[in-house]
Amino acid sequence: MSSATAAPTSVSTHILDTSVGRPAEGVALTLSVRSGSDGAWTAHGASTTDADGRCKDLPELPAGTTHVRLDFAVEEYFDSPKHCAHQQAEEQQDAPRVRDSGAFFPEVAITFAVQPGEHYHVPLLLNPFGYSVYRGS
Repeated sequence: MSSATAAPTSVSTHILDTSVGRPAEGVALTLSVRSGSDGAWTAHGASTTDADGRCKDLPELPAGTTHVRLDFAVEEYFDSPKHCAHQQAEEQQDAPRVRDSGAFFPEVAITFAVQPGEHYHVPLLLNPFGYSVYRGS
């Protein structure tokens, strides 16, 4: 297959707030790309999670991309009055009552390698004191 007809390389993501068992709506994120392990990061797109916690509108990756970074602004999500249900989850956890800042992890950065023509779905499982990620489908 020639590069002119090669399938695009794409990324999607979603966030589940595991402390309350629901999608994390309204989380801003940026998508950055680079070519090679020592290449400079270039901002390539931005989005905000929808009511289902998903970002379906991230742009296709430019040719030559070898690494992608998703930066999630989770501090704003946890500090937002419309998402105050996390406070109930904090009270249920064996965690310090007083913290130095509003969010233990103010941002989450996920970096992963990509291959041309593949789709990468990278979900974020989030709670006030931890997170995990995986390659989804």
